[in-house]
Amino acid sequence: MSNVENNNEYSIIFSGVKKAYGKTVVIENLNLEIKKGERLILLGPSGCGKTTTLRMIAGFEEITSGDLFMDGEQVNDLPPGERNIAMVFQSYALFPHMTVWENITFGLQLQKLPKDEIAKRAKEAMEILHLEGYENKKTHELSGGQKQRVALCRALVKQSPYFLLDEPLSNLDAKLRQKARTELVKLHEMFKPTMVYVTHDQIEAMTVAHRIAVMNQGRIQQIDTPYNIYHHPANTFVAGFIGSPAMNILEAQVLNKCLVIGQSAVKLPQSLREQIAAREKVYFGLRPEACTPAFGDAMIKGKVDFVENTGNLQTATLRLADGASLYVQDSHQDAHLEECTGVDFAWENVCLFDAETGVNLELGGK
Repeated sequence: MSNVENNNEYSIIFSGVKKAYGKTVVIENLNLEIKKGERLILLGPSGCGKTTTLRMIAGFEEITSGDLFMDGEQVNDLPPGERNIAMVFQSYALFPHMTVWENITFGLQLQKLPKDEIAKRAKEAMEILHLEGYENKKTHELSGGQKQRVALCRALVKQSPYFLLDEPLSNLDAKLRQKARTELVKLHEMFKPTMVYVTHDQIEAMTVAHRIAVMNQGRIQQIDTPYNIYHHPANTFVAGFIGSPAMNILEAQVLNKCLVIGQSAVKLPQSLREQIAAREKVYFGLRPEACTPAFGDAMIKGKVDFVENTGNLQTATLRLADGASLYVQDSHQDAHLEECTGVDFAWENVCLFDAETGVNLELGGK
């Protein structure tokens, strides 16, 4: 194994990593630095390469080219058992013939730790995860939430500096997922391992992460804080993937210092004219909650197609003159969105994207 220059800030470093199965490239030129003790979420649609990335850290997938460093050492060829990682699988991977206690302590017994140390770690972890009294139960007697906690407990007792989670909450119902997210964050804050967490659930990503790496087709589209990912998406893919409903992304013509959206012409401020430069067309991005419903003259005119009421929010779908849809969200139950004639907005809430590359002009899009 070779070393990289010791950097106390980073725990895991991917340097130009490629993963291919024959001629099928799954990960292309992955460069990613994961800080010690941070919660990094790998987020993206199915097939984007996030689980493959996690499995390369664990040593379950070989690296086709490039280098992976953990704590300053190249680990491309290091077996999984020597990487000192703790992993929670989507399926939990519990042993059905073993009791809860045996599942939790199995890995420690393989390490031949002293019995009193095994018992101490297991009891502490079970107390943290509220599993006292379940020691002698078999896993088939447990609910989904209890199985998930046993899997977390089994990983926790290893006291590893690397905590890898592959969609660990996907089998739980919505209420249990919310509770489990809170427990995960509390666990991390207690022990502060480097946590790499794979999910396609953006709510999990936004609520758990210190940073999110949004992936698509084997490449990282953006890596940043949840706030910046949401408010300053790097491109149209990130803008369209994050948020429910997603950001409105509308084709806009640039004409006489105005943006023409549908058949509405809106005068551009000087700062955005400088971003647009000589472009004749851009994509206009605006979050649904940043749209102010208009009931008369409107910056962007449209006709309401449908209003959805979810109790705390109303979401209206407006049809613009060119046939495009625009979503408007309002928390006022007496808003009467069905009478809406369009939307107004503040320019500071707008993202403009290059029409060819989809890159956010604010972030230097070409």
